[in-house]
Amino acid sequence: MGFFSLFLLALSLAMDCFAVSCSAGALQPNLKTKNILAFAFSFGFFQALMPLLGWLGGEIVVGYLSRFTNWIAFGILAFIGGKMIIEGIRNNDDDSKIDMTRIGTVLLLSVATSIDALAVGFGFSMMQDVRIGLALFLIGIVSFIVSLIGYYLTRHLHKLVKANIAEIIGGLVLVALGVKILLGF
Repeated sequence: MGFFSLFLLALSLAMDCFAVSCSAGALQPNLKTKNILAFAFSFGFFQALMPLLGWLGGEIVVGYLSRFTNWIAFGILAFIGGKMIIEGIRNNDDDSKIDMTRIGTVLLLSVATSIDALAVGFGFSMMQDVRIGLALFLIGIVSFIVSLIGYYLTRHLHKLVKANIAEIIGGLVLVALGVKILLGF
């Protein structure tokens, strides 16, 4: 698999990270640089880790796990997205809203958006011509950069849209991503 093909694969895997980062930018536009970098790093790390785990697991687990990965990703994204929608409808200004700076939230979102990369890793294990080191590096770095771009593109959206509307939209995006993964699109 050549560099260009790996780059396109990395870009396609990063699209879920982009969507979630856009939601983060709209919901929490004033994150500190360290939080933004941590958020993007987490996405890049898990996008690179999952194909590695899939590649290492190979054919042994592909039959067993492949039946559940879409449901796991859907469940996580639907739960977080549903909570965001409910909080947006309630229009509370309390601390119970989804906080994209919380490590637990970031980790859950990172895992949920990278589960499809696990399947890519299984595919890598069955291919002869994959340079796994290059593939993992590209997937991780592209996901990191795309996450930063998504956040910075939408961080000023809060000036145009009320916070609770942005939270509802962000929740709908997460639920839609979960449905997309569940249906295999």
